[in-house]
Amino acid sequence: QDNVTVFLVEQNARMALKASTEGYVMENGRIVLSDASASLLENEKVRAAYLGE
Repeated sequence: QDNVTVFLVEQNARMALKASTEGYVMENGRIVLSDASASLLENEKVRAAYLGE
């Protein structure tokens, strides 16, 4: 469906970002980064901290 918002909390960041169009990175309960999921998958800091690369 279009125009549906789902707030997904998932430990598998790669899977969650591939299943979504937008993503948010939280640290200590605060949003520290938000972007299109594809951009977050390519972000060097996200890749190092959350994707194990």
